[in-house]
Amino acid sequence: MSRNVDRLDRKPFISLADKAASALGADMVRQARERGHSEIRLAHNAVFATLYGEAARTSDMAARAGITKQSMGEVVRELAELGLVEVKPDPDDRRAKLVAYTEKGIEVTTGGRRYLEELEERFAEEFGEEKYEHAREVLEKVIELFDPTFP
Repeated sequence: MSRNVDRLDRKPFISLADKAASALGADMVRQARERGHSEIRLAHNAVFATLYGEAARTSDMAARAGITKQSMGEVVRELAELGLVEVKPDPDDRRAKLVAYTEKGIEVTTGGRRYLEELEERFAEEFGEEKYEHAREVLEKVIELFDPTFP
């Protein structure tokens, strides 16, 4: 027995948000590759978005990224093999590991931050300051509605 499911008259908000996130992520990887970092993949953002400061525990980074410790561990291992991060034992907890950027990792993340700043400026110019701020507020509110850990 077949059931007919009516189509919506427009793309659902979730589809738009997902497509925008995919397009932005792909563009960020493309930009990194244009800057000479051909090893960068979108999955690496799990580390880039959660490792700031001197060093962090893999488990804390996983919680901030909303992924499992095992998944974060895989990305960290790959970035360590690429020479972008180093992993050391946590002196406060022998079971835990601390992740920190290498000099090469700092170079990559500095370029990534520059890209994000340029993107913010581009959006403000494209949409106008007021519309852009409103768009950010709407997205932040959507996240707050569904993610109690935000920000």
